[in-house]
Order: sequence, then C-alpha cells, then structure tokens
Amino acid sequence: MKSLIATLALGTAAMALMGPANAKVLPVDNDPGAVHSYILLDRTGSMSDIWEEALGSVNAYAASVGEADEGEIDGQDIKTDVTLAVFDYQDGMQFDVLRDSVEAEDWKNVTDDEASPRGMTPLFDAIGRMVNLAEADKPEKAVIVIMTDGLENSSRELTKDGAKAALDRARAKGWEVVFLGAEFASFDDAESVGMDASKVMAVGQGSMQDSMSALAKKSRAYGKGEEAEIEFNEEDRALADEEGVKERQNQ
Repeated sequence: MKSLIATLALGTAAMALMGPANAKVLPVDNDPGAVHSYILLDRTGSMSDIWEEALGSVNAYAASVGEADEGEIDGQDIKTDVTLAVFDYQDGMQFDVLRDSVEAEDWKNVTDDEASPRGMTPLFDAIGRMVNLAEADKPEKAVIVIMTDGLENSSRELTKDGAKAALDRARAKGWEVVFLGAEFASFDDAESVGMDASKVMAVGQGSMQDSMSALAKKSRAYGKGEEAEIEFNEEDRALADEEGVKERQNQ
C-alpha cells in the first residue's frame, strides 16, 4: 500500500511539473462588443451652403469611431461598422444608402460627387427607413445619428407618430439615437418623435467635424460598454457652438 501511495504521489508531482509546459492555453475573450453606426444625413436643397462640411463631418466620424483611444490595446478593441444614408423628396421619396455596413478601417471618404443637395425634407419617412435598415442588420449595439437642417415637410409614408414608433423600437433594443441640427436649432420634430433634450444638439457651421469626431468617441465608448448611453454635455455643446447657432437662428 505504501508503495502504491508513493507511486501515485510521484505521478501527481510529475504531472504538476509537466502541466504548465503542456497544458492547452484557452483564449481569453477580451472583446467587449461591437457597435454599428447608422448616419442619416439630410440631402435637401437647404443643405447646399454646408454640404461639403456635412460630408466632411461624416468622414471625420468614421475615422474617429474606428480609431483606438490612447492607451487602448488590440485586445480591448472593438469592431465598428458605419452605414450612411442620405434622403430628400424629389419626384418621390429618395433614400440612398451610400455606405452599407462598412468597417471603419475600410471607410472611403464620401464626396459631393456621390450626392448633391436637392428637394424637400421627408424626415419622418427617412427615419422609418433607417430604423428598418438597422432592424434588418440586427446589431447588438447601434447608434443612429440623424443630421438635418430643417423641419419635416414632405413625408408620405409615415406620420410623426409612425416615426416615433420606429425610434421607440430602436430605443427598446438598447440602441442609441441622437439628433443633430446642422446650423439649425428648432427641435420641434425631434421632440415629436420622442427625443430627449440630452440627445439633441445644434451644431454650427465650422464646428461639424470636431463635433462628429467627439460623437464618434462617445459611440465607441458605448460600444465598449464604458458608457451606458450617449448624451451631450456642456463641453459638447460649446464645441458645437450651439449658442451661436441659436443666436443666428433667433431661437
């Protein structure tokens, strides 16, 4: 018996010594998640004066949402996809997806050769279509960014209640929805579709790229689980020159 116990003890000790060298190392899942951004950009005629800057701000968003923050390591990185759709009403509802689920690192800058301002503002219809697009993709985490410089004036598919219902579905999934007024500070339509004031912000001409880059970082933090939701604070509003927009628009 003593001999058997000694043999087992020696075998156990040998396995313990061999274990670290031969044990299978299991991968550690450090990926905290992914985020898909859906940018809905107003392409109506009134956007003409700020169109190039608006497109530049979209490109800035894509660059920033895909860029790791200082101190971020590969194991903590996240997959980020961006979809861009533009909309207007000209000979009917126009809703064009210019970038569809493009990984941020593969983003090619959108230019005014791809879309030019025209037509009227079917905002409610465009919101419904963008939410439908996101629902078809079924991302775990999504950020829907609505950028417009005007009020609804030509929807035929959805009323404000229909647009609100679409956004309510998005919010119920835990997705984030933010509303940006491009050199525009009248948010009656935003309020009518259930937007909270903390998620609505006017962005001034000359400030759009910086503001969209900052928003992209918030989206990235939400995607990584560092922030539960996206809200605009005083610093964001100062960067966007929101007060300047309100003064210029007499709001």
